[in-house]
Amino acid sequence: MTDDADLREWLAQWPYDPEKTVRTVRGLEGHEIMQVRSPLGVEQYELEGRPDGLHPHGKESLLEYHLERLARAREAGKEEDFNLSSDECTGLFNEGTLYYFRYLHLFQIKDWARTARDTARNLRLFDFVHRHAEREQDQMHLEQWRPYVVRMNAVASAMLHLEREQYQKAMELIRAAVETIENLPDLEDETFQYERQRSLVALRELALQIENTKPISEVERLERQLNQAIETQEFERAAQLRDRLRALRQKDAGPGARAG
Repeated sequence: MTDDADLREWLAQWPYDPEKTVRTVRGLEGHEIMQVRSPLGVEQYELEGRPDGLHPHGKESLLEYHLERLARAREAGKEEDFNLSSDECTGLFNEGTLYYFRYLHLFQIKDWARTARDTARNLRLFDFVHRHAEREQDQMHLEQWRPYVVRMNAVASAMLHLEREQYQKAMELIRAAVETIENLPDLEDETFQYERQRSLVALRELALQIENTKPISEVERLERQLNQAIETQEFERAAQLRDRLRALRQKDAGPGARAG
């Protein structure tokens, strides 16, 4: 081993800081890559395609390779004969782990679009293996983590909409994820049970945060004031608020609206 193989001097240029372990830089070929600093070294991820930059069987990923195999089987009318061997499943599991590590770091730096992309990709992997694995234990192997990946995908997708101030769309995504997790077939697996409960709690807390922080419309503001006036028996004020609400709703409905 030569002196050039000692990485200490190179690592000293990026001291380890537990509060800032992820960065994006330009690689030798000019495209953006992600680097992750650990206490003892650095990991490097491609931001597009497979995280390690490999192209198994000349494809973007093993998943894409096997999906093309499935497509060919369908074209030949042999989809029922298609399956994934134990070794093929192991390769897909290992590849999915690479995407898992990448989206964890992408989430850390709030790269919501790529986090949503990678979590959606791994959910496709879960569905593919669950349907086509030859062995039942391989079919079920990834299901223990499905609640977690559904949550991560929903949070990343919701954050994209929150950045655009699309609060209702974000809430719809969170509620849909809660419903999806609640309706998952029950598994007698500690990891599944833990991840389902943790994910439901986290999603409901996020929904509450969105509800409490989103800007309210003029109609919502007047409705809250009206309810308060009724509760405190301020009937004259309540009547005034009703008139203002009616006028505002007619305005929002357009010139063709009629008073109710």
